[in-house]
Amino acid sequence: MITYQYPLNERIRTLLRLEDLFDKITHFVAAESHEDHHVALVTLFEVLEVAGRADLKFDLMQELERQRQILLSFRNNPEISEDALSGALYEIEQAAAGLLAIQGKIGYYLRENEWLMAIKNRASIPGGVCEFDLPSYHFWLNRDGQLRRRDLEHWLAPLSPIHQAISIVLRLLRSSGRPETQIAYHGAYQMTLAGRNAQMIRLRLSRSDAYIPEISASKYALNIRFLGPEVNQRPRQVDADVNFEMTFCNL
Repeated sequence: MITYQYPLNERIRTLLRLEDLFDKITHFVAAESHEDHHVALVTLFEVLEVAGRADLKFDLMQELERQRQILLSFRNNPEISEDALSGALYEIEQAAAGLLAIQGKIGYYLRENEWLMAIKNRASIPGGVCEFDLPSYHFWLNRDGQLRRRDLEHWLAPLSPIHQAISIVLRLLRSSGRPETQIAYHGAYQMTLAGRNAQMIRLRLSRSDAYIPEISASKYALNIRFLGPEVNQRPRQVDADVNFEMTFCNL
């Protein structure tokens, strides 16, 4: 199955973008080549830009506290495992403590590193980090891979509370809804939301179905068109009936 996620507000859109960027960094830092580590560093700069929102830390702490209070209300419920509940509460409390320990603006220590900011500025120019542009960066890329990885992990470590909190919030969000089987007749699906609250919509399609969902939504209605996977021409809506699974997620 292929899962498509569509955020319905800017807050969730930001969290999904950061999750994607952190996943990429984790992958490329663990690799060996200097090309991989270059991609990891450029992706770290992207995290710095996206996470630069002044209210991100506050939003995450507020959501974690709200979820903690919800979990506490399940104490002494015979249908809830006390061990599982205690584990979830501990994870949330650890993430909140990590966020609280972050001082100043997110990633400030990276912005104060002149060497990294020089690379960041050149990286925004196509082909701007060639060896003749940044010989010191060329030297770093040719160092032993373990030394490069150590540097990358050092720069990434202070952001780990952000990554942990995002993972918890999005995991809770994804598990909040129940999947429903739907059919898009002739490749189109419409639904009146009628006040139905949701922060994200998840669609799942079989990998054997060559359909790509194009989603648009407001607080009043949801519209989905399924397009063909053409790459050399403008995609067009398919005429087939499409079976898919849809989940409304809301914290």
